[in-house]
Amino acid sequence: MATGKNPLFDTATTLGKILLFLGVSAICGVLVAGLLVPAAAVTGSSASGSIKFFDTLPAELQVDPPSQSTTVLASDGSVIASLYAENRTKVSLDQMSPYVKDAVIAIEDSRFYEHGGVDTTGIMRALVSTARGNKQGASTITQQYVNNVINSSLEAEGKSDQVLLNGVNKGVGDKLREMKLAIALEKKFTKEEILEGYLNIVFFNRDAYGIEAASKFFFSTTAKDLTLPQAALLAGLVNSPSFYDPITNPENAKIRRDLVLQSMLTQNKIKQPEYDAAVATPVETKVTPARQGCAYSASAPYFCDYVLHLLLNNPAYGADYDARVRKVFRGGLTIKTTLDPNAQAVAQAQVEASAGANPDKWGASLVSVQPGSGKIVSMAQNTQFLEAEGKFKNEFNFNVDKKDAKGNDLGGLGGFQPGSTMKPFTFAEWLNEGKSMNTVLNGAVRKYPLNFRWKNTCPSPVDGAYNTAEEGLGAAPDLQNAEENWYRPLSVLEGLYNSINTITFASAAQVDLCGIQKIVDAVGIHAGQTNEPVPMTRLSNLIGATQTSPLTMASAFATFANDGKYCEAIAIESVTDATGAPLPAQATSCRDAIKPEVARGVTYALQEVLNRGSGSLIQPRISTRTSFPIAAKTGTNDTNNSTWVVGFTSGLATASFFGDALEGQTRYGRNLTLNGKFYKAIDGYMIAGPQFSNYMAQVAPAFGTNPFPAPPSNLLTGPAPAPKPSTQATPAPSSAPSEPAPSEPAPPSDQPGNGGQPAPPNKP
Repeated sequence: MATGKNPLFDTATTLGKILLFLGVSAICGVLVAGLLVPAAAVTGSSASGSIKFFDTLPAELQVDPPSQSTTVLASDGSVIASLYAENRTKVSLDQMSPYVKDAVIAIEDSRFYEHGGVDTTGIMRALVSTARGNKQGASTITQQYVNNVINSSLEAEGKSDQVLLNGVNKGVGDKLREMKLAIALEKKFTKEEILEGYLNIVFFNRDAYGIEAASKFFFSTTAKDLTLPQAALLAGLVNSPSFYDPITNPENAKIRRDLVLQSMLTQNKIKQPEYDAAVATPVETKVTPARQGCAYSASAPYFCDYVLHLLLNNPAYGADYDARVRKVFRGGLTIKTTLDPNAQAVAQAQVEASAGANPDKWGASLVSVQPGSGKIVSMAQNTQFLEAEGKFKNEFNFNVDKKDAKGNDLGGLGGFQPGSTMKPFTFAEWLNEGKSMNTVLNGAVRKYPLNFRWKNTCPSPVDGAYNTAEEGLGAAPDLQNAEENWYRPLSVLEGLYNSINTITFASAAQVDLCGIQKIVDAVGIHAGQTNEPVPMTRLSNLIGATQTSPLTMASAFATFANDGKYCEAIAIESVTDATGAPLPAQATSCRDAIKPEVARGVTYALQEVLNRGSGSLIQPRISTRTSFPIAAKTGTNDTNNSTWVVGFTSGLATASFFGDALEGQTRYGRNLTLNGKFYKAIDGYMIAGPQFSNYMAQVAPAFGTNPFPAPPSNLLTGPAPAPKPSTQATPAPSSAPSEPAPSEPAPPSDQPGNGGQPAPPNKP
C-alpha cells in the first residue's frame, strides 16, 4: 500500500508527519536487530523475530547481468557497429578509478561498509529531516542496486510501465520489499560485488548506463582513467542526472561535484591539497557521442543491417520478434562477421565513384562472396543510411532480398532484373545434356509462337511466346538482339560470350526447360521480392525478367568457380553472449548443384566474355599488361535501367550493379549524363563493368586467382549439326537486350567508377 491512500498518514500535515515518523520508527524497532549490523551478523536469536517478519515479504530477486551493448565485428576483429537499448559496457571493480568508488560511497552511502543492506541510522535521520519539512533520502547503495536490478529486469521484459522510481510511484510496501531484498543481497554477495554491480547498472544520463559508458560519453576516457574532479562529477550525477548534467547545467554540476569533494574530504577519502586542486578545476567535458545502431557504422551500414535482420529473423534468438530484439539489443553479444575491411573499403570507393555527385539518384552496388565457403567479403552501395547534405539517402539494401533488409518493413526493393546474367544457366543445361558448346545454331530465329513445342518435363506449363502476329493472344514482339548483324548462325559459345538473345533461345529450344529450372534452383536463384523460385518455363526468365538480388547472383556464379558446388551465403561466423558462451551462428553449407565438367565448361565460356565478348573492355588487370584468370557475364534489361556484371576468380565471386534503385524502378537508363558523360543508353559493361573490374583488380589477388580447370574436350569439340531452317518463332521480349562485343578491347580505368570508358554501342 502507499501512504498517500490513508488520510492519517498524509505527510502534507504536521500530524501526518508525526504519525509517519512514529509508525516507521516502530517498524524499525521491530527490525533493528536485522538492520543495525552487517549482514554477516544477522543470524543471532535476537534477530529471529525480525527475520520472521521479513519472511512474510516477497524475496525474489534474480540478479541477471544488466542490459549490455552488442558489438558487431568484421572478420579481423575491428568494430563495425554497436547495438544497444542501454549504452553500457561492463567493467570489473579493478578497472575503475579508486576516486569514483570513494566518491560514490562518500555522497550516496557513507556507512556502506558498516550496514547490512539497510542503514537504520540513515533512516532515522531522514525521518527526522522529513518530519521537519526537509525531504531526505535514506536508500543505501545496496537498496539502490536492488531498485536498479528490478527496474532493469522489467525493462528487459518489455514492462517499462511497471518501473518504480524513488519518490514518484514507490509506496511503503515497495520500500519494505526493497529493504528485505537488500538484506538478502548482502547475505549472498560481498560488498565489492555489490558496489561493482551498482556502478555497472546505474544511470548517468545522456544514454549512458554504468560508469564505463558515462566516462566515455562525458570525458572520452575510461572508468579506470577518471581524474578526481571527473569522478566526483559523475558520482554527483546519480542523484539527479538531468539536473546535474554538466552539458546543459554546468553550474548545478559544479555545485554538486564540489559537494561530493567536500564529503570525500570530510570522510578522509582525499587530502586537503587534492580537494583544493579539484574544486579549482573548471567543469569541462569532452563528449564522445554514443553511436547506436547500424546506421552509424562508418564502414558497412547496409551489411550490418543485413546481419541484424538475420538475427532478428532467427527463432534461435527468441520465440518472437520482441524477444529477439531484447536478446540482440540487451544481451551484450559479440557478433563476428565475415566482412573483410580491406575489400569493403575498395568496394565502397568504387560504388561511390560510379555516379559521382549523382543528383538524379542512380544506384550502384557491389557484393562479393567466397566460393567454397559462401562467406560475404564485401557489401557496398552508393547511398547514405542517414541524412547527409548532397548525399543519396536510402535505407533499402540494394544487395539482398526484401526479407533480409529494411525493405521488409517499408516496401523495399528485393533486387533488380538480372538481364543477360541469367544466360549462363541455359548454357549450363546445354552442356549438362552432353552437347558441344561449338554447335552452330541459327541466330536468325526470332519467332516462337504459342504452339511451339518446347521440351518441358516439369509440371508447370510453358508461359510466353515471341511472335508479333500473335500479340493479341498475349504474345510479345519478335525476339530482339541489340544489333542487326547478329541475326545469323553462331555457335552456342559465341552466342553466350557475345550475349545474343536469339542464340540463348535457340539453345533453350533444344534442351529440357525443366533441366534449366533444376540448375537455377540448385544454384540458389530465387525471386528477391517473394523468395519464391524463378520459373524458367516463363520464357522471359531465360534472359532475366524476374528481380533477383545481387547477393543471390554472386552466390550462384560462385558455384561455377567452386567446380559445381553451391554454398549458401553466410555473414555471421560466430556469436557469443556476455559471458562468452557461444550462440547459434552460420556455418558453411554447400551442396552439389552442377556437374563439375559442366561448371568448367561454363567457366571457360565466361572467360571468353572478357577475352573477346561483351565484356572485352573491362578485363581486370593488375597493371596495363598483367591480368589473371577471371570469368564474368554482362547483363542489361530492356529499359536499360538495370545493368550488371557478375563474375569470379577461383577465390572470389562478385556481383556489380548499376541502375534505377528508386522504389518502383520505373526510369529508363537512356539519354542521361553521369560523371559529366552523356549516355544514349547504359549497358552492363559501361558503368557496372568498370566498377567490377577495378574492384576485382585490387581485391581478387588476395583471395586467389588460380587457373581454372579446363572443361572436357567433348564439350568443346562435339558434333556441330547444321542449323535448321528457321520458319519457327522465338521467345518473349528480352527483359535484357543482348550486349554485342565492343570492338576495341581496352583495359579499364584504374580509378574508381567508369572514367575513360569508350562510348556504348548502339542499342535498339
